[in-house]
Amino acid sequence: MRSLHGNTQGLKPNQLRRIEKLYQRRIPPHLIVTPEFARQISELSHETRRQIGALIDRKGYVEFVIVGDARRIELPDFKRVRVAGDRFRGLRCVHTHLRGEELTRDDLTDLALLRLDLMAAIDVDEVTGLPGVVRSAHLLPSNASESGANGNTRHFAFLNPAVASQLDVDFVGLIEALESEMARNRRTSRRSSGADRAILVNVSTGPRADAEDSMAELRELAQSAGVVVRDEMIQRRPTIDPRTVLGKGKLEELLINAMQLGADAIIFDRELQAAQVRSISEATDLKVIDRSQLILDIFAQRAQSHEGKIQVELAQLKYILPRLVLGQNSAFSRLAGGIGGRGPGETKLETDRRRVRDRIHRLEVELASQRKRREQRRKERLRQQVPTISIVGYTNAGKSTLLNALTSSHVLAEERMFATLDPTTRRLRLPREQEVIINDTVGFIRDLPPDLLSAFRSTLEEIAGSRLLLHVVDAGNPRWQQQISSVDRILTELEFDRIPRLLVFNKADTLDSATVDSMVRHTSIQNGGECIAISALRPETLGPLLQNIGQTLGRAVEKYRAPQLTTNVVQ
Repeated sequence: MRSLHGNTQGLKPNQLRRIEKLYQRRIPPHLIVTPEFARQISELSHETRRQIGALIDRKGYVEFVIVGDARRIELPDFKRVRVAGDRFRGLRCVHTHLRGEELTRDDLTDLALLRLDLMAAIDVDEVTGLPGVVRSAHLLPSNASESGANGNTRHFAFLNPAVASQLDVDFVGLIEALESEMARNRRTSRRSSGADRAILVNVSTGPRADAEDSMAELRELAQSAGVVVRDEMIQRRPTIDPRTVLGKGKLEELLINAMQLGADAIIFDRELQAAQVRSISEATDLKVIDRSQLILDIFAQRAQSHEGKIQVELAQLKYILPRLVLGQNSAFSRLAGGIGGRGPGETKLETDRRRVRDRIHRLEVELASQRKRREQRRKERLRQQVPTISIVGYTNAGKSTLLNALTSSHVLAEERMFATLDPTTRRLRLPREQEVIINDTVGFIRDLPPDLLSAFRSTLEEIAGSRLLLHVVDAGNPRWQQQISSVDRILTELEFDRIPRLLVFNKADTLDSATVDSMVRHTSIQNGGECIAISALRPETLGPLLQNIGQTLGRAVEKYRAPQLTTNVVQ
């Protein structure tokens, strides 16, 4: 006899035997429940004053019997059982309600999160214990076009309440039709996009306006990574939940939306701890990605040069190393030596971690040799007394476009984040017949992953020998002030803040002249430095910029001495 699930304490032996006999029942596959089964389970529930439920497969056999309390039942844990994205679990839940209530939020949450075929509740007459009406609900297949104007999606369909003998629903036909529609929606979505589909999530304790700005940037990052954004969710909380980040209700809503919209991944607009990823992953089979991992993925797609690929791999390995414990029992991550502890040697987890550490060491050695060669090239340029200018700025500010316009080059320039990663060096002749070297560097971003910044330090050393920094700002971006602050902060962290800087507002042609003049004047007063507005797509606006560069370099000849390179840049 199969054991019961739930709390059976306090039940009499004859009650237990009668409840266990529910396993012997079989429901015809085309019926939700038979009158005989409804009566048996209702009488038992009335006698014990507890909710009793059964999970029935599509052949009509009872797989699980659950005993709850007066208010609810606790369904078994199905976390280890995977379900295809276009199918339900193959089980329907039929249970009793003692108070004549509608399907509760817990009922609907279990229906969605466990991907049950159907959730049915049988009313139990409080006097006679006979079954009343049966209330049922099932999930609705959905797609983005069915979302309402407020972003909400209809999740459930409720069948008309009826007593068991009058339920005229062809259960098997209903489920097959629903699964066919789910499969069709998923195939259509996959053919139309051909890319991963994700729901973006922002959880913050600050003002909503800041959260919306951050979400807009996360959306740009996702699109740059080739991800199709199916939905977005913002939650403001007094404190971040240390286990699941989101609150319980929002997490349930998120998982339901992900299932209905056919999402492949959930992307969080913050860095997640390993335990948080594990907790969220336990509730769903979807990929859980944080902001740092998304940026690393973009860098992996964009890196072209050998050095760039090494830098990205190094950053990814450093990110992965502390998270290798996911899905493992950390108590057995190392086998102790000595009496009673000798065994087969290293576990797979420890082997993987050792291999990652070895690979990190080899990559760091290779980057160090690359750094030495780069340093020799810089020394050669210094001996030739050719001044260097570096273009820095937020990603997608138009740095590569400006380099192309100044030097008639053809560096890849696209309207997306991190379109180019590998630094590019070109020669530029200024109006006064002065020749300079101009560098296009990797774009910066708010909260740049520390491992990524560390890996790219060798590339960013190109900035160290610069006589002037051209800080390019996207004037048309509503977050331009925050982007300036982010770039300034990163330059300070890299100890490049002492290099003379010229703030260049690019894409000025997207705004009216009065607004641009106000931005330039306000920023010049606030930062105490020089500012200029241009459009890299309009060559006639570049003349004042070139003159300003020449004047700034002329003033800096006596005041500025290129900083000596140190050997502790890459730790």
